[in-house]
Parts: sequence; structure tokens; C-alpha cells
Amino acid sequence: MLNLYNTLSKSKDEFKSINPGKVGMYTCGPTVYGYLHIGNIRAYLLSDTVRRYLEYIGYEVRLIKNITDVGHLTDDDVAQGDSGEDKMLKAAEREKKTPEEIARFYEEYFRQTEKEMNIIPAHFFPRATAHIPQMIKIIEGLLEKGYAYEKNGNVFFDVTKFEDYGKLSGNTLENLKIGARIEEHPDKKNAWDFALWIKAPEQHLMKWESPWSIGYPGWHIECSAMSTEYLGNTIDIHTGGEDNIFPHQEAEIAQTECYTGQKFVNFWIHTRHLLVDGKKMSKSKGNLFTLEDIKEKGFSAMDLRLLFLSSHYRSQTNFSWDSLEQAHTNIQKINDFILNLEAVASRTNITNLEQINTNVFLEKFEAAMNDDLNTPLALAAVYEIITEVNKKIDNETLSSSDAKKILMLWKKINSVFGLILSGQAEIPEEIKLLVKQRQEARNGKDFKKSDDLRALIEKHGFILEDTKDGQKIRLAS
Repeated sequence: MLNLYNTLSKSKDEFKSINPGKVGMYTCGPTVYGYLHIGNIRAYLLSDTVRRYLEYIGYEVRLIKNITDVGHLTDDDVAQGDSGEDKMLKAAEREKKTPEEIARFYEEYFRQTEKEMNIIPAHFFPRATAHIPQMIKIIEGLLEKGYAYEKNGNVFFDVTKFEDYGKLSGNTLENLKIGARIEEHPDKKNAWDFALWIKAPEQHLMKWESPWSIGYPGWHIECSAMSTEYLGNTIDIHTGGEDNIFPHQEAEIAQTECYTGQKFVNFWIHTRHLLVDGKKMSKSKGNLFTLEDIKEKGFSAMDLRLLFLSSHYRSQTNFSWDSLEQAHTNIQKINDFILNLEAVASRTNITNLEQINTNVFLEKFEAAMNDDLNTPLALAAVYEIITEVNKKIDNETLSSSDAKKILMLWKKINSVFGLILSGQAEIPEEIKLLVKQRQEARNGKDFKKSDDLRALIEKHGFILEDTKDGQKIRLAS
């Protein structure tokens, strides 16, 4: 039985899907105006872990992850979608490109980063700019029902008309200090009303015709338009970082539920902020790291993936180079373990050995994951397997049949962890030929040639080990 912490209910709730055996899932995707940082990556890894485990326990998951390429303003995190510069336009001006060129470049970067992190692609990545008609339709409906109002070509959602405003974040109108962090907009009735449609200045590059003005949508409306378009009025799961909760997702709930008359999302799942050396990430502090920064330090995307899996998604994880070094050590430990298992599995079966009960470890893994996706505890079950099995390998008391059984167990568990091990990387034919030549040199006792070939193999990024079962080669991690 899977229990997930629901930000809406503030409790761990048993997960049940709307339609038996199927899950509709929406993830707030990137605003494609710059490079992803590792905090963004952690949020997308949460979505991937949720999806992987749901599929592991038998659900058919449909995942939608939007691409924000218009409407996200620089002050959206402190205001209500109506102030600051458009992030896309600001990036276009900075890089002397068109907004579309900016969007496509950083969208491709986002997709490539997810691929390197082995995050399974969403079933669809809808772009905000391709769904302006759907946004206009919802805005028209909100105006007709009296939840929104128009003035001077701008359209705003009236938060006083939605009694449940603040139910996700706790930022109810009573709790908000009106005007404390927000400038009054001359066309607003209430300071915390948020923009659905904004009239564009004449020189604005990204604008569309609407019944109210030539303008562009607010940031919040896009997710309501795209989630209902692809997943229906009520969806099972919505994920994101905790920075999305307010005002963005609070606005999503208000406008969607007022438009459809139905509950918007059953389960809201959020990851906590990522700290770097105990501090909040920011450009000014120089600690806003990308995947490229990680690789430049000699680490891999899989080191980062394991690091994030090693802490619970709801914990405020602290990133440090020391913690990444430990993750690197742990992934090498797992990699060596799998290589050793493969060597034992290839031998002639040894009989009369004590059998390993893999179900015990599988039960521990599933119990951890069923308890709000407790990946650190699930990984602990893997490390327990490694400790027990390594002793048997050292004592030569592990049968080939048990080795095969444990390899199958790892494959099953790793469908959730999503780790790509260096020992499982495809070895190019030219490297295989060098390995064969080196073995021939060793057989002929030409040790200088053998050493030279080993050095050449390692120069190409592979590690060669001599074992009692022969040469073993793997990609250097």
C-alpha cells in the first residue's frame, strides 16, 4: 500500500488513482530562459521517482511536463503575475536572440540534461505559446462566472471570490499582509488578485490577439490550460518544488476549480529547497551549480542522481562536494558489486550452498518506498544486500544461480532508482579488440605490450581489471 505525503492535506495519505490502474500526472516544467541548476534537477528527479515507482507497482502513468516559453515575469515569485520583465524577453535581449531562439535552445538543453540524468521523458512537453487559445477559453469562462474581471485590456482573477484560496500554501487572505511585498496595480480590485491576461506594450515582442487586448497570458493560467487539455479536469498527482506552491500553484487551484467546478488535484507532492554548503543557492553567492559544473569537477550525472536519492525528497538536503564524493564512492561500490555478481553468475553452478532469500531484501525495499518514497531507506536495503553477498563472494560460497537471482533483483529495484552503472556501459568494438590483444600479450608473456595496451585502454576512459575469471572492463566513472 503506497502512502504519499500530500501537501494539500498536510498528511501521508493512501494513494488511490481516479481511474483504476491509471495515473494522470502533471509536473511544472522549466521556464526556458536559462540553464537548469541542480535544485531544478532535484525537483524533476522527484517527478521521475514518483513515476518510476508507480509503474513498478503496476500503474500505467501518463505524465505531462509543460514548457514555459511566455508569461513568466521576473517578479512572479513575490507578486501575482503582473509585474517585472518577461523572463524570455530579458534573456533574448541579453543574448541578442529572438524569444523563440532562446526558448528552443534552453528547451533542448533541458531535455539533454534530463537524458543525462536518466529521467524518463514525459509523454508530452506542451509549450505555453502553443496553447494560447485554451488559455483564452478558460479566461472567458472565469469572466462569465464572475471570478475574473477586465480593466483597460488586463484581466485579473478576483481572489476574494474563491473561499478556498490559500488551502495549499496556508496563505489565506487573512494570513497575507496585503501590500507588504506587492505594489498595487492600478487596474486591480485587490492587491493579491493575479493576472490572467496582460495588455502588451506596443514594443512587446510576444503578444497575441484576445477579446480584451493584444497581449499575453499570465504565468499561472498556462498550467491550468495544459493540465486540463491533456489530463482532464481532475488529475491524480501534481509535482513541483516547494517554491512553486505560492503563488503559482495556489493560483492554479483557484482558477481551475472555479472554471471546472471540480477538484483540481488529488495529490500535491513537493520537494524541499536544496541548500549548498548550508546556504540558499543564488548567483550572487556563486553557488548556483549546473550539471556541467558537476562534470567539470570530475563527477558524473549518476553521482548526482545517487546523491539526491540518498536523502528524502521532503528533507532540506544540503549539497556539498564532500557529499557528492561519498555518492561517487557508493555508486562505484554498487558497480563493483554488480560486476562481481556477473562474474559469479557466468561460472559453472556450485551446488550444496546455502540459498539467499532475496524476498527479504525486496520486502524492505518496497516497505521503504511505500512509506512516502523513502529512497534513503530503500538504498539501505541495497547496501545490506551488498554487505551480505560480498562476504559469500569472498568465501566462494555464492552459487551462480543465486548470483543470477540477485542480478534479477537489482534489475527490478533499479527500475526505480534509474542508475546507469559504468560497468553496464556498451564497450566499443575497438576497445574490445584492444582487450583481446592484451590477453594475447599476457598469454605470450609480453608484459610490456600488455602494460602499453592497458594504458591505451585507460586513455580511452575504461578501467581494466585482472580477475580469476579473466579480464573485466568497465567505463571509468
